[in-house]
Amino acid sequence: MLKNYTREFAYNLRLAAPVILGMLGHTFVGFADNVMVGQLGTAQLAAVSLGNSFVFIAMSLGIGFTTAITPLVAEADGSGDVEKGRLAFSHGLVLSTIIGIALFLVVLLGKPLMDLMKQPDEVVALALPYLDIVALSLVPLVMFQALKQFSDGLSMTKYPMYVTVVANVVNIVLNYLLIFGKFGFPQLGIIGAGIGTLVSRVLLVLLLWRLLKSRKRIAKYLEDIQFFKLKRTMVKKVFDLGFPSALQMFFEVGIFTAAVWLSGVLGKNPQAANQIALNLSSMTYMVGVGLSVAAMVRVGNQKGLKDFSELRRIAFSVFFLTFLIMTIFATSFVVFRDWLPTLYLDQNDMINLVDNSEVISIASQLLLIAAIFQISDGFQVVFLGALRGLQDVKLPTVITFIAYWVVGFPISYFLGLHFGLGNIGIWIGLLSGLTVAAVFLYFRFNYLTKKLIAGEQVAIGETN
Repeated sequence: MLKNYTREFAYNLRLAAPVILGMLGHTFVGFADNVMVGQLGTAQLAAVSLGNSFVFIAMSLGIGFTTAITPLVAEADGSGDVEKGRLAFSHGLVLSTIIGIALFLVVLLGKPLMDLMKQPDEVVALALPYLDIVALSLVPLVMFQALKQFSDGLSMTKYPMYVTVVANVVNIVLNYLLIFGKFGFPQLGIIGAGIGTLVSRVLLVLLLWRLLKSRKRIAKYLEDIQFFKLKRTMVKKVFDLGFPSALQMFFEVGIFTAAVWLSGVLGKNPQAANQIALNLSSMTYMVGVGLSVAAMVRVGNQKGLKDFSELRRIAFSVFFLTFLIMTIFATSFVVFRDWLPTLYLDQNDMINLVDNSEVISIASQLLLIAAIFQISDGFQVVFLGALRGLQDVKLPTVITFIAYWVVGFPISYFLGLHFGLGNIGIWIGLLSGLTVAAVFLYFRFNYLTKKLIAGEQVAIGETN
């Protein structure tokens, strides 16, 4: 019985591994940014956290929208319909680019909100100019994600990983040169980190487009594309899938961003500690995202083939694999909770010794809660991936809203700010929201697949 699922592990990992490595590459750049900026002081680290919180909210909408491309392309690939895949890609890329530009403008218009959020004044002053640069990087980032989702839909997950590695190396080098002013470059502090992010994201788009065009299997989908001639039916299909998916990611990223803001009310040190725990948790989350893409692609392929019994078996193999991997991460967070935060701050900095020690202590406590929610976080993201593969997005959007904003956020707010638990209370709310989301998304997937299998069996019976 168990072999029915474990025999899929190797293929699931081959499909997910490039996505995981690519996503970890993005997160590692965030890790490198935080480590480098952390050497400047806790105020600078908190400023990067605050600035990125605005960008992450916008980014969640953009990236979430691009996920509509993957199941449409996967279904077209499964049924051998190249024209359908070409239309899904072209419409998805155009709409994603428009959304990227709109999000950039919205972030700029939202800058005055920083002055109304009761954040530390020195943190806001540092965050505002940094935000101008990273907000612009939203446009190439969303375009890259559209290209990536297209490639993932064709099960060609390794190409985005390749270009991510190259772009990340460029980002880290630029950060080193511009943050600290090495080898004759100006010392720009966190502004240098923003410039490195912008340049690397433009490079992502250019490299991936060139790579995809050079591959024969992919190139046929890129021939004779008319980007400025859109079909209303395909626009509607992409939007109907993309907009709810964007909201799903927005609701989840939004509550983690709210945690940044709530911790900022507590002070710069709690905010810096929150950023450390959040950055470490986001690395393990990217593994879940990679497995989610594997679930989305494989479920989408089986949907194209209309083999629903096989669809359910394959999906559960991804779920089982996710459980095993996230359990390992949870254990690692518990064991190394006191050491991991020390990577972000200079313990030999005698001027900031008291602040740094407090940040490390708080972050260590938060990692205990992060360890507990690893499994919930992994499950909810792969369940969402499987449901997107089924092109079921509307009810999951309602589920994520209720889980994060009706359950999770009130718990974070009241426990964190009104019951004296501080960051611990904020993260208990995060744990609650992720757990509720995981439970009800599973119920939804279980119901739909059983219904599809029942319909499949009736159809077979009628044929016989």
